[in-house]
Amino acid sequence: MDFKERYSDKDINNLIFERWSPRAFSGKPIDEQKLMNILEAARWAPSCFNDQPWRFIVAAAEKDRAVVIEALADTNKLWAKNAPVLVAVASRTSFSHNDKPNRWNGFDAGCAWGYLALEARRQGLYAHAMGGFDKLKLKELLELPDEYELYAVVAIGELASIDVLSEELRGREKPSERKPLENIVHFGKYQVK
Repeated sequence: MDFKERYSDKDINNLIFERWSPRAFSGKPIDEQKLMNILEAARWAPSCFNDQPWRFIVAAAEKDRAVVIEALADTNKLWAKNAPVLVAVASRTSFSHNDKPNRWNGFDAGCAWGYLALEARRQGLYAHAMGGFDKLKLKELLELPDEYELYAVVAIGELASIDVLSEELRGREKPSERKPLENIVHFGKYQVK
């Protein structure tokens, strides 16, 4: 059953239903304008004090992708190597206007990633965020300043046949279901369900 059949009674943007995190990427280069549109969409995400603490370190050139891939967990290396663009998502942990700790930086970076993922889908592409990577190693490899924390590495590209994946990963190559709304929404106060 496709997303339209599952969610035809919901009156929200279809891009939200179409977005999912595949592992089968074609390796075909991404049009530069499409990539810039995706990054521009992420730029418009809201943030505390409009500080925009997120930073996207884009690895589109082969040599840059190799650096990011080096820090990925072995299971992610197997499929992420086929994505034509990898983006390290970092965020400044203190505010730029007063250098005080910004405890919302990760929340804001997550919102920007969400905008990125939706615009990727609108551009006919897919984005898959990964937490499986060596943060310290990647921070060193990217020469990221101390005041930034890495949160994710995002693979972006066109969908490919699942044949490019190992047998184990093929079985996981489908959109994930979501918990029912009543399991995640609480009115008034938290209620054990």
